[in-house]
Amino acid sequence: MMLRILLWTSVVFAAFATAEPVPQFVEITEEAGLDFSYVNGASGHKYMVEAVGSGAAFFDDDGDGWLDLYIVNGAPMPGYRGPTSPNAHYRNQRDGTFADVTATAGTGDAGFGMGAAVGDYDNDGDADLYVTNYGPNVLYRNEGAGVFADVTEAAAVGDLGWGTHAAFVDYDRDGDLDLYAANYMEFDPDQNEECFAGRVRIYCGPNTYPGQAGVLYRNDGGSRFADVTAEVGLADDSGRQLAAVFGDFDNDGDADLFVANDKRPNFLFLNNGDGTFSENGAEVGVAYNEEGLAESAMGADWGDYDNDGFLDIIVATFQWLPNTLYHNDGDGFFTDVTFAANLGVPSVPYLGMTSAFLDYDNDGFLDVFVSNGHLDENVEEYDPATTYPQRNQLFRNRGDGSFAEVTEQSGPGMLVERVSHGAVFGDCDNDGDVDIFVSDSAAPHCTLLRNDGGNANHYLTVEAVGTVSNRDGLG
Repeated sequence: MMLRILLWTSVVFAAFATAEPVPQFVEITEEAGLDFSYVNGASGHKYMVEAVGSGAAFFDDDGDGWLDLYIVNGAPMPGYRGPTSPNAHYRNQRDGTFADVTATAGTGDAGFGMGAAVGDYDNDGDADLYVTNYGPNVLYRNEGAGVFADVTEAAAVGDLGWGTHAAFVDYDRDGDLDLYAANYMEFDPDQNEECFAGRVRIYCGPNTYPGQAGVLYRNDGGSRFADVTAEVGLADDSGRQLAAVFGDFDNDGDADLFVANDKRPNFLFLNNGDGTFSENGAEVGVAYNEEGLAESAMGADWGDYDNDGFLDIIVATFQWLPNTLYHNDGDGFFTDVTFAANLGVPSVPYLGMTSAFLDYDNDGFLDVFVSNGHLDENVEEYDPATTYPQRNQLFRNRGDGSFAEVTEQSGPGMLVERVSHGAVFGDCDNDGDVDIFVSDSAAPHCTLLRNDGGNANHYLTVEAVGTVSNRDGLG
């Protein structure tokens, strides 16, 4: 069975819980030394790239067994002056703090960043880093001891589209990691459209501009990749791709691809096992929600929330739409069980950006976290029922196929209202439970939430090292 793709390098397994208090999340951003400032490039012209925000990655960059943190930054828009805003790389000091090592690590890309993916693409035993940008993406090879080299040109992976999300995966099961880079749309600041809600200027919707296909790069031996998008059947530019996640939904031993599309039907590319993919999202039931609507899908994740042996999908969506839970029925089809699982009504008032499965309380059942925050800083001028900053949401798995929102019971860190767009998860203090880092598109720019009490149940930390497979065991 394919291992679930994670943004951290170790996995926490748990015994089933007895009745325990709800774990508390405490914000420790300042005391941890994370002084990151996000630059969204806002110019007053409502360029769409300004609104999306960016992500981050937890990974052990130096092999010391502690998770380090990489935060992706924006940039001034072309033609506008502003301070340089490189991405930030923080190394875990193993005492509850992080140190900024961006300069020494060599990972301070200054493009307009969107996301990051981690994987050992050259099978040398350390984690490499790929950054998606509005503009050329960047691949950093880990040279050892947490020092990186920009090998984008040599590896031929500098996709020039509006990169949003990326994932390493061994889609062809040849023992090395391939790379998928999701793309959003064709956007040129010189051809910026003006859009309004009544008389209020807003960011335009995703269908204002043509879509872009994602790119699949096949690893051709550890140092160079080949663009095989068209030949494998992934050259579909009808979407507006904001998230791309791999998972073996049909349990046939190879990695399938789910793509969350903004205001367009979602994609599910079935891996045919011969090096090609077939798109069948509508056929299997994940292209639309239960009302037959193509939602504004923002984020997505695979996870077996009901422990039946089949991977399900959670999707974050735009405000006034419910986040969507697709249950894998085990027969090649999915059912939208959002409202039956009690995830629908609580999510409607919020604009979800990142959705993820995680077992934050170590009870053996996957819970759900969603980061929330609007795109328009002036949203209250045309929709007084909402706000620009919003609180995030945490849903606890009841173990019976349904969830209970426990945001208000889960500590002060869960109650802050911010413009939260990206989120990553990992045990950054090695105490046996999952902590949360959230990247925010407005001040205070980032939030580190320490999980206090999630380790009350038993846990075991395992580092998977592939021998026959790629070293990370992905795909």
